[in-house]
Amino acid sequence: MDTGDFTPVCTSEFLAFTELYPEFQSHNADLLGLSIDSNLSHLAWVNQIYMLTGAQIPFPIVADRIGEIANLYGMIAPNVSNTSTVRDVFIIDPEQIIRAILVYPITNGRNIPEILRLLIALQTTDEFNVITPANWQPGDPVLVPPPRTYTQLVERVNDPSQQGLECADWFWCYKPILTTK
Repeated sequence: MDTGDFTPVCTSEFLAFTELYPEFQSHNADLLGLSIDSNLSHLAWVNQIYMLTGAQIPFPIVADRIGEIANLYGMIAPNVSNTSTVRDVFIIDPEQIIRAILVYPITNGRNIPEILRLLIALQTTDEFNVITPANWQPGDPVLVPPPRTYTQLVERVNDPSQQGLECADWFWCYKPILTTK
């Protein structure tokens, strides 16, 4: 979501998303921009970006002139403005469930590599039934969920290596994993 076309932060974000677009696509993710400006404004802005940088924005931008979508998703920041939106990122899975929401103030741009990293982390946790620790990067060891029963706890304590685990304690165990991409 951006606050409007022809703004420097939004332009820098669209260029950064465009640069990493192939990576998002390789992880079966589609990007969609949403702006309070009109479709004609979007066309002029995307063309201006192309004229200035040679970059073609490869994803659609939805015009939300009256803020209906922005209000529905809670993107208006009333303490800042009644019409300006905050810079939201919604990661929505294939079942249309919102899995993550990142909210940035209108004054600061999003970290696009972090958004991609979070997408990959969510896909990794779903595919392998694991969890990711702080600062996890694709290819790093992952954490396994803690045991749910006392029997599972005893099995883990007695021989974590049999389960391919490296444990600091029974509830805190890592394992190597290869991500899907």
